[in-house]
Amino acid sequence: MKSFRRELWFNTQQRRAFVNITSRIEECLRESGIREGLCLVNAMHITASVFINDDESGLHQDFEKWLERLAPEKPYSQYAHNGYEDNADAHLKRTIMGREVVVAVSGGKLDFGPWERIFYGEFDGKRRKRVLVKIIGE
Repeated sequence: MKSFRRELWFNTQQRRAFVNITSRIEECLRESGIREGLCLVNAMHITASVFINDDESGLHQDFEKWLERLAPEKPYSQYAHNGYEDNADAHLKRTIMGREVVVAVSGGKLDFGPWERIFYGEFDGKRRKRVLVKIIGE
C-alpha cells in the first residue's frame, strides 16, 4: 500500500470564505499515483472546515446566512470564550460544517456523486492556515 501526504496553505482576505479546493486535491491525487484507495482532507485549525457540497454561489450565501443565525459573530460579549480572542463564533461554525472529508479513489479519480466538490471553509481568516491531504491505497 502507498501513502501520500501534502499540506495545502490558505490565507483568505476575509474573515469568512468558502474556497473550492477540488482541483488542488485532484492534483495531489495525480501526484500520488494512487489509483484505488481513500483520500482524507482535513482542516488543521479549529476555526476552519473542510466539507463537500455543490459549487453554487446562492448555496454559499445560504450557508453564510444560516451559520450567522446559528452562531452570530457579534456581539462578542455573548460568548464565554471571547476574552483573549473574539472568535467563539468561528469555533461553533467549524463544528457545524465539519473537520474533514473522506472520498473514495476509483480508477485514479475522486469518486464523487453528481455536483460534489470539496471546499475549505474559513471562519476566522486573515491569517495562514493549513489543510492536510492524506491519500492511501494502491
